[in-house]
Amino acid sequence: MADPKTSSQTANTDGEITLGLLNAVHENTSLTQRSIAQELGIALGLTNAYLKRCVKKGFIKVRQIPRNRYAYYLTPTGFAEKSRLSAEYLSQSFRFFRIARTECSDLFGLCAERGWRRVMLVGVGDLGEIATLCAREHPVTLVGFVDGNSDVSAFAGLRVTGDMEALGQADAAVITDLANPQQTFEAARRVLPPERVLAPPFLKVSRHGPGRRG
Repeated sequence: MADPKTSSQTANTDGEITLGLLNAVHENTSLTQRSIAQELGIALGLTNAYLKRCVKKGFIKVRQIPRNRYAYYLTPTGFAEKSRLSAEYLSQSFRFFRIARTECSDLFGLCAERGWRRVMLVGVGDLGEIATLCAREHPVTLVGFVDGNSDVSAFAGLRVTGDMEALGQADAAVITDLANPQQTFEAARRVLPPERVLAPPFLKVSRHGPGRRG
């Protein structure tokens, strides 16, 4: 039986690629499959497969133009599908924001209760930005971001460094890395006491290591 979580992630990826393809064709009918692949950041073969699927479903129409090239056009059905996917993606984004804001706020509330005033965020990105907004509602001070993969020196008004110890004394850390939260959690608790490394529940980080719950 398929893992519901895996099926959901596959559905989300499928929808994102389809939406990206429909948007690309809408904006430029003279795109080539190679240029579409580059724009979406996916393999040429995958682009070809999705393009054929969209043509089969009636979302895109193909016409041959001079020099053995092809032009792609959105059909009325394609426009309708693009609108549906856009609304669905927006709805998911709002849901993510609501969940992330609630859970980050709870974590900062916990820090305040335990007297952990100086908090670092581990992971630059959307979740980190949401966390900075939530922190303003609690008596905590964000000392900065830790992210060894980031090429920026500042984010959301805070310093960014790849070294946790470079931010000075911190009472706790909140994981805000969406790409590899478990790995980031493991790295953080090698620097801070494990009980002082927190993560929003929706990240599904295991406090006992990969493969175990809790």
